[in-house]
Amino acid sequence: MPRKSCRSSSSEASVNAREGSPVRYSARVEYDGTDFAGFQVNPGRRTVQGELEAALARLDPSGPGPIDAAGRTDAGVHASGQVIAFTYRGRSSASELGRALDALLPADVSIGDLHRVPDGFDPRYAARYREYRYTVWNGPRSPLRERHALGVRIPLDTVAMAEAGTAFIGRHDFAAFGAAKPGRSSVRTVHAVRVTRKAKVVTIDVAADAFLRGMVRRMVALLIEVGLGRMDATGVAAALGAGRPALDGASAPPHGLCLRRVVLGRSEPAEGGDGEHGEP
Repeated sequence: MPRKSCRSSSSEASVNAREGSPVRYSARVEYDGTDFAGFQVNPGRRTVQGELEAALARLDPSGPGPIDAAGRTDAGVHASGQVIAFTYRGRSSASELGRALDALLPADVSIGDLHRVPDGFDPRYAARYREYRYTVWNGPRSPLRERHALGVRIPLDTVAMAEAGTAFIGRHDFAAFGAAKPGRSSVRTVHAVRVTRKAKVVTIDVAADAFLRGMVRRMVALLIEVGLGRMDATGVAAALGAGRPALDGASAPPHGLCLRRVVLGRSEPAEGGDGEHGEP
């Protein structure tokens, strides 16, 4: 009996694709969210998912299914490390499909290399944690810099902000900083909050297993109050435990926020589900 030859997963993906069998792919996606109404498909509005699915539909005559993502970012929010997954039934190899997809996408969306993943892989559930970065331009008015950063003219005390940010670390009920879906828990685990300054650029990085809608931007709004000297670390801790919207629900504007990284490795869904997301 002839010996069966071994093939790499990438070779198998290529052969399956050429035969027209369903192949599940994952990829990193980058986008400028300025002109999008969020990631998730929203009828009548331009979305990242809509652009991705429209491009894929031109390459998959059988009609591709929906594209799944690790986080459904809100309108105006950017991403440099979004993770998506989709099932392809066409005949192109992974490299051919990736190049074709990227060529069809608009200038404000790009897709990285495609990688084959198991059937049923969903980055929303596979994400071990997500990391968002909020950027502040702490200097004179700058139209170019402030396209992707919040402009704050008064010098920020980043040392005080970093100290106050530690109040968020750990497992807490974040109802004061975001909205959970009806019947879902508002408890989340924040792994890290980092506040750093490089010249006039201040960045606030928040990593967590999952986020409530608007959670990061509301956290940032409070930390900016600390940086301006209007609140201290004790006030942040008190706001977290108050059970009512912090700063009456005020949040930092979306254009300073970016989904920077998604770390995969979870095999079971996290409590509370997905990342910072937008709803129709």
